[in-house]
Amino acid sequence: MALTGSKTYFGFGFGAIQAGLFLHEAFRSGAFGRLVVADVLPQVVASIRQSRGRFAVNIAHADRIEQAEIGPVEIFDLNFPDDRRQLIDALVTADEIATAVPGVSYYANESPASLHRVLAQGLQQKAARHGPRAVVYAAENHNHAAEILEESVLNLLPQDEQQSVRPHVCFLNTVIGKMSGIVTDPAEIQARRLRPVTSAGDRAFLVESFNRILISQVRFDGPPSPAFERGLSVFEEKADLLPFEEAKLYGHNATHALAAYVGAQLGVRMMADLTAIPGAMSFLRAAFIEESGAALVGRYRGVDPLFTTSGFARYVDDLLQRMTNHWLGDSLERIGRHPERKLGWHDRLIGTLRLVLSQGLEPRRYALGVAAALAAVEPSLAASPVAEQMSRARTILERIWSDTAPAGAERDAVLQQVDRGLQRLAAWQAAGGPPLDTFI
Repeated sequence: MALTGSKTYFGFGFGAIQAGLFLHEAFRSGAFGRLVVADVLPQVVASIRQSRGRFAVNIAHADRIEQAEIGPVEIFDLNFPDDRRQLIDALVTADEIATAVPGVSYYANESPASLHRVLAQGLQQKAARHGPRAVVYAAENHNHAAEILEESVLNLLPQDEQQSVRPHVCFLNTVIGKMSGIVTDPAEIQARRLRPVTSAGDRAFLVESFNRILISQVRFDGPPSPAFERGLSVFEEKADLLPFEEAKLYGHNATHALAAYVGAQLGVRMMADLTAIPGAMSFLRAAFIEESGAALVGRYRGVDPLFTTSGFARYVDDLLQRMTNHWLGDSLERIGRHPERKLGWHDRLIGTLRLVLSQGLEPRRYALGVAAALAAVEPSLAASPVAEQMSRARTILERIWSDTAPAGAERDAVLQQVDRGLQRLAAWQAAGGPPLDTFI
């Protein structure tokens, strides 16, 4: 398949989401004649150049793995001035831009290679040279990623140039429920018959086939102008994205994390293995529907068919089936990485406790998940008496929350739930680990 479209796609970062979602969808849309990527890892840039801009993605379906070849892409290293100049020129002509980096903290630094600096220069040139309007998809897992990116970019420009740039760009938040990963173990790549990113490469992209991505509504500043036609037309615009962002964070992400930390207590290695553990999947489903789901439906009822009892149940059952897809082969170790971040005041575990409590419900199962996550932060915790566990858990959480300074009453209510979660986890372990659905 050749690149025959008239549009230019530009991506920051070359990981699984950039490759397996944005570049894959841009390539197969037929709307783009040019695919451009910026990265900061010399070995990644060199490997794609050596393969003449072509790379492979493994796509997990319910019954098989499909292998797709994508390209040619033009890839440049942000660390080199000559490459940055070419990237800025490409941004001038870009119609759709996506950031797919590890997090919003990667947007800005003092280096000339900083993402926000290169993007600001490209948009500045776009306005000066009358390039096409562009949308910027902020794909980082943060409810306000687009606003953070927009502010960091525009603050680099003088006030008058900000006004000239604004009509040329629209920053969009995203809800990306597509699960993905990078497989680096050569034995696993061979055993699962995955195709490496390049023929000479030692890693493989593995993503699920799901591609229903939600984005905020495209609205450009300035006087009315012709409607913006996205090449990535498979994405669905929502006038108010926040309810769906919260469903992703406090539903999908929270239950994924719950599975990872409770699964570790069960001695399970792979997400798909949970389907063979008595009571595990019904425990996860009950947490998803009766706790976070009930809270989300209560908060957003009437916004969308998703936020109904039946609509959310369909969402839950689809996600649980996708999470445990054998062909996706997701490990609990990967899902459970960085437990301290996931215990942040606004993140998926503590944030879900707060959401559920705000709706007058009790987050019994997610509180047990928090206890299991604390054991991942400090493995020796579980060997202590419960009273000591509670004291040490508070010390850990207060350290994690030090920058957020949560209100006293809400903090106390959350910590009370954490105490109960630690008690339940200890009681469950003392009982020999019976099926969680009936125990809870």
